[in-house]
Amino acid sequence: MSFDDLIDRHGTFCSKWDMMEPIYGVPAQDGLAMWVADMDFRAPEHVLAKLREMTDHGVLGYVDYSKPYTDAIRWWMRNRHDWDVAPEAIFTTTGLVNGVGMCLDTYTKPGDGIVLFTPVYHAFAKVIRNAGRQVVECQMVNNDGRYEMDFAAYDAQMTGNERMVILCSPHNPGGRVWTQEELRAVADFAKRHDLLLVSDEIHHDLVYPGHTHIPMPNAAPDIVDRLLMLTAPSKTFNIAGLHTGQVIIPDPELRGRFAKRMAALSLAPNSTGQMATLTAYSPEGAEWVDGLLAYLDENRRLFESAISAIPGLRAMPLEATYLAWVDFSGTGMDRAEFTERVEQQARIAVNHGTSFGTGGENFLRFNLGTQRARIEDAIDRLNRAFGDLQ
Repeated sequence: MSFDDLIDRHGTFCSKWDMMEPIYGVPAQDGLAMWVADMDFRAPEHVLAKLREMTDHGVLGYVDYSKPYTDAIRWWMRNRHDWDVAPEAIFTTTGLVNGVGMCLDTYTKPGDGIVLFTPVYHAFAKVIRNAGRQVVECQMVNNDGRYEMDFAAYDAQMTGNERMVILCSPHNPGGRVWTQEELRAVADFAKRHDLLLVSDEIHHDLVYPGHTHIPMPNAAPDIVDRLLMLTAPSKTFNIAGLHTGQVIIPDPELRGRFAKRMAALSLAPNSTGQMATLTAYSPEGAEWVDGLLAYLDENRRLFESAISAIPGLRAMPLEATYLAWVDFSGTGMDRAEFTERVEQQARIAVNHGTSFGTGGENFLRFNLGTQRARIEDAIDRLNRAFGDLQ
């Protein structure tokens, strides 16, 4: 496929494009949607062909795809991430936010503290609070435009009420690919404070040249007795609307508890999500992802270069993901002013940094998973909106 093909998503009940006006006040007729973390590209053709084959057959009854589905997941993790996964370790949830909710429900109780390294993906805090648990924010250090973790400070914050820590790896919204040493430090932190470690690795396929994602079980094998891995094909292949993700649990005891809770709630995967997953996780899917990454890398390069040319603006260099995290603190503007310029003058809908927790106050998040023409359009709009700073 050509990733340059413009696709009009208006009027398709698309959250990203059809909801930007009611939520952000960005006009639908000429606004740019750069907020919700899905891409404006069609899913791979071989995946779409398989889904058409299902609907053309016409009978959408009960199926059992468990063997080819788990085989495909294991093949992908082994070939793309050098990670061996046992078939019995794989559970399917209705996406990864649901996976987080299931982990909270299974292993913690109301009032427990759940540690987040902020700023971080906004849905974590939302589901934690909705579950009646307490968000414990451990703010990361912004070291010259690059996030780092300060475990001496985090150790001092712990009260003993914490039961779980959630890591976003690679990091959303900062785009960091954590190193072996950093992952080892997270594992040691979890062990020191007797925390279960949830490692959300949904962006693990979207890593740029010069960086290598390391799955947590490979980085710290001794942590597997307290490790809950979250993976999904949704960001990689732009199939998030099928709400299919995996909770992968290496430890048999933790696995048994999760299986029991899943059975009690009678949760099972949907056939279209399973079929899309097992079809995507294939050599054809790998070829498609390689092409996608090359395209996204050029989007990233163009956007970061343009942002760095606007005085007072700075984008964290993306090592992974298609989500650019832009710091406006150098403009001297307050949050209301720089947000108004982006949303009302440039007419771009973006995620507000405050929703990502402490440390996000001076940031906005831009989704670069779109056609090159729209990236160039966004650059032109931002240059005009902040033209007085030039």
